[in-house]
Amino acid sequence: MRRALLLLASLALSACGLQPMYAGGGSGDVARGLAAVEVPAIEGQAGWLVRNALNDRLGAAGAASPQYRLDVRLDDQLEGLGVLRDDTISRERRTLRARYQLIDLASGEILLDATAGSDAGIDVVSSEYATIAAEQTALENLAEDVAQRIVTRVALTLRKEQ
Repeated sequence: MRRALLLLASLALSACGLQPMYAGGGSGDVARGLAAVEVPAIEGQAGWLVRNALNDRLGAAGAASPQYRLDVRLDDQLEGLGVLRDDTISRERRTLRARYQLIDLASGEILLDATAGSDAGIDVVSSEYATIAAEQTALENLAEDVAQRIVTRVALTLRKEQ
């Protein structure tokens, strides 16, 4: 009885139309589409980090002729949250937001216009060096997270296009 239910469940799942996003691996439609995305320079240190993370995930370094352009604008904010009795800050919040557009280079059409963002909490300690290092690490982690969110949305858009 249990095997029959398992077989029935597997048949039902196979009939639902779900397909792997990256079917075909590196030679699949989505992977080839991602490799054809060009990412122009993005302003600032956060922009440099996000652009490198995007290029790592897109696999665009070896693409001969890009078909798409991904324009990204960033907003990097660092604000104090926890204030002690002596008016010193004990906690900070770093927020990285991205507004991005995927543009088809052949037609000039905007295929995707969206935003992505992430934030991180930082403890402010007595060592200024440790606080600066924590802020830098938070920025690096946020850049990776935002880049992953952007690539996921771009992959879904390219999948619909193809």
